[in-house]
Amino acid sequence: MPSNKVPSEDRRETVLEVKDLRTSFRTSTGIIKAVNGLSYDVKTSECVGIVGESGCGKSAGAMSILRLIPHPPGLIEGGEVLFFGEDLLKVTEKRMRNIRGNRIAMIFQDATTSLNPVLTVGLQLSESLEAHQGFSRSEAQQESARLLGLVGIPDASKRIEDYPHQFSGGMQQRIMIAMALACTPDLIIADEPTTALDVTVQAQVLELLQELRAELNMAVLIITHNLGVVARYVDRVNVMYAGSVVETGPTDQIYASPKHPYTIGLLASVPRLDGPTRENLRAIDGLPPDLAQLPEGCAFAARCAYAMERCSSEKPTMEKVGPEHFRACFYDLEKLSR
Repeated sequence: MPSNKVPSEDRRETVLEVKDLRTSFRTSTGIIKAVNGLSYDVKTSECVGIVGESGCGKSAGAMSILRLIPHPPGLIEGGEVLFFGEDLLKVTEKRMRNIRGNRIAMIFQDATTSLNPVLTVGLQLSESLEAHQGFSRSEAQQESARLLGLVGIPDASKRIEDYPHQFSGGMQQRIMIAMALACTPDLIIADEPTTALDVTVQAQVLELLQELRAELNMAVLIITHNLGVVARYVDRVNVMYAGSVVETGPTDQIYASPKHPYTIGLLASVPRLDGPTRENLRAIDGLPPDLAQLPEGCAFAARCAYAMERCSSEKPTMEKVGPEHFRACFYDLEKLSR
């Protein structure tokens, strides 16, 4: 099967750079540190993935980029979100409104709940075109029909008058992609873009997203827990645990030779077609830490088979373990690779 990935050696401009991002939520049980020192970057025309267990901060990190965290109870406490060098955490709300949907677009997890059930699809597509591109109502309707056709919806000129419930789940997700593409953004953030879709439709949606990325030269950030999606479509992957990245690097390198115990555990829990047919899948023992009471040292130490004494008191920092490949772990790399 041919790969749609962009060559890792290609040197491209940095579109997005997240530095030490911290987002928390005030609750009755304490302060939840949903994003705790998150750092990564995305380059032009690149597809970057963020993976990890549910509750590790993937979606909260994405919402923080666009300053969509509800306050209260949420609060972006610190860090930087550099979009072509401009810190989005410091710009005015007026400036953010110009960036959201225009230069950075987001495909939300569940298209059914993201689309307004009482407005036609055409009106929902037209909104951003009129607000950001200065289109008239009739021009926006024509462009909306073109966008629906671009994402593979037949009879697009007629279907812009339909309501979301008149489309299947896969078609609704295509509408969400069309809305994201409306203003030809520099970056699309796809948060679990194939949630609730069957396998065939998942593949169609992801292939469509990849084709449009190549055609329009956009950067894509895919947030998912599906490691199969990452292996097929992502150039670089960031593995998140307890609000921060614990391993990052080219997808091929990480899948061939993971260097963090958590990444090893994630990959071992996925069935392989080339593995023994009767071999049981290995689960990661224990549960993720309470984000309101994170340990002083490594957040993964309590579940790690390689944990040492220092892991409970010191927090590891990122170290280089290969070309563009980094991990946050104290354990001896040579022993881990055996």
